[in-house]
Amino acid sequence: MLSLMTANIQVLMVCLGNICRSPTAHGVFNNRIKNAGLADKIHVDCSGTGNYHIGKKPDRRSIETAAQRGYDLSSFRARQVQASDFERFDYILAMDNANLRDLQARCPQDYLSKLQLFLDYAGADCEAVPDPYFSGAEGFDVVLDLIEDASDGLLAYIRDRHFPDPVGG
Repeated sequence: MLSLMTANIQVLMVCLGNICRSPTAHGVFNNRIKNAGLADKIHVDCSGTGNYHIGKKPDRRSIETAAQRGYDLSSFRARQVQASDFERFDYILAMDNANLRDLQARCPQDYLSKLQLFLDYAGADCEAVPDPYFSGAEGFDVVLDLIEDASDGLLAYIRDRHFPDPVGG
């Protein structure tokens, strides 16, 4: 893992198809990073374990639900996890246990410690961000609630671990 005061932290959000949960997590966490004044220190990306939607925009319901809370997901395009991601990213965060198992199966031994569940950083008593793809609009709201919670926790953790002094002071 990185030492304190590392200049550039790389975070990868991962779900199955990279059209619902991980792009939402990317958009929310990127918003949190910018609002914290850490956009030059923390980089976030997203991908999927599956190759079902490569090159596609996020699900329209994800885009619309996120937009209602001020997040813009419209520029994202789905991609699949690449072998190089395991070395490149410092935090590789799975949305559920199936995603985590898929990542663990592909990940070189040296990088397994980078893999975690995203909701490990949430205050909510839930271990997985449920896949809303086959649910109604309420499923996308629940996902967004969980992602906002975990994004706040992740940002607090990264700040404490890598940037213990307030930015600019």
